[in-house]
Amino acid sequence: MSLLEKSNGIAAPHGGKLVNRFTTKNPSGMFTVSIDADLANDVENIADGIFSPLEGFLPQEDFESVVNKGRLSNDLPWTIPIVLDVDKQTAIKMKDACDVLLRNPEGNDFAILHVEDVYSFDKTTTAKGVYGTTDPNHPGVAKTISMQDILVAGKIDYMKRPKEIPIRKYRKTPAETRVSFEKAGWKTIVAFQTRNVPHVAHEMLQKTSLNTHDGLFINPLIGKKKSGDFTDDVIVSAYESLIKHYYPQGRCSLATLHTEMRYAGPKEAIHHAIMRKNFGCTHIIIGRDHAGVGTFYDPFAAQKIFSEYHDLQIEPVFYPAFFYCKKCLSFASERNCPHGTEFQEQLSGTKLRTMILEGQTPSEYMIRPEVSEIIMNWNKPFVD
Repeated sequence: MSLLEKSNGIAAPHGGKLVNRFTTKNPSGMFTVSIDADLANDVENIADGIFSPLEGFLPQEDFESVVNKGRLSNDLPWTIPIVLDVDKQTAIKMKDACDVLLRNPEGNDFAILHVEDVYSFDKTTTAKGVYGTTDPNHPGVAKTISMQDILVAGKIDYMKRPKEIPIRKYRKTPAETRVSFEKAGWKTIVAFQTRNVPHVAHEMLQKTSLNTHDGLFINPLIGKKKSGDFTDDVIVSAYESLIKHYYPQGRCSLATLHTEMRYAGPKEAIHHAIMRKNFGCTHIIIGRDHAGVGTFYDPFAAQKIFSEYHDLQIEPVFYPAFFYCKKCLSFASERNCPHGTEFQEQLSGTKLRTMILEGQTPSEYMIRPEVSEIIMNWNKPFVD
């Protein structure tokens, strides 16, 4: 199916069908396994079709294909393993039980896992395949090393969503975003992935895209992040203010994506694109060092990897870095500004974090004053 083959005017989901794994069943007395909040979020993402075409945790054949090739065993692009790891004793009990209840950190049984496959995996091979490194200083590698030894695969049935809390107020399903895009009359929708508060360079990327696309889908990632990243609440509040004061009505949609940040660089850029394709987006902005961490990836690795995925059916949009030129008296890039670095006010998340930690108020060339006020007045804007 080509990008031009649409469903109801909106881009088709990954794999051609939007997954729905909700059930009205409410069993009890089954063997139960407790999982953490991030994995519980991803079970909900499976049920809602955000991870289409996945219907559950990856079986061994798909897992090994994703690690080694960045594709499912049927050759469909997929780069991040979605798995449930358990110890050997629990794995034996789950295999014997066949159907297992999943319990979230609130103590609620919220989903059924139909056990289809139980297998071991090599952590070093997995880390290298997904993150491109085995360095334990990489947060994704460190997590992989700390995983239990056995993976359990199978389809899930989702019974009950978690209680509504303020941070979930912008959570939307692909079914909901597709309806809203269609009602708005949008044919081309560009997604913007972020784990940061918006500085003006982000705004320039987004507004440049609005010149050539019908709608902008701002989709902050809500979930586990590394120390020093902005907290979820401050990110959402900052975007609420930016959209209210600086974006035209009817051209921008804000929704949160509840999943953990993997920091897998290029492999995660593909994963981010697939999820936004499922939301109904036709394009996604891929910036410099997208989903990177430290110096583990070439700054443009996340852009280069798209040349290996011509069958992805969502188009990446690449832009050069923006800065404020004090000579041009405008925001510019290396493509349209001839002036040297002495005239450039650089706009980076790293610089912004440093200024805030030092108690300095960022200039209006770096961040909008309404957004700056929110951050500077926030008690703890960063993850500990």
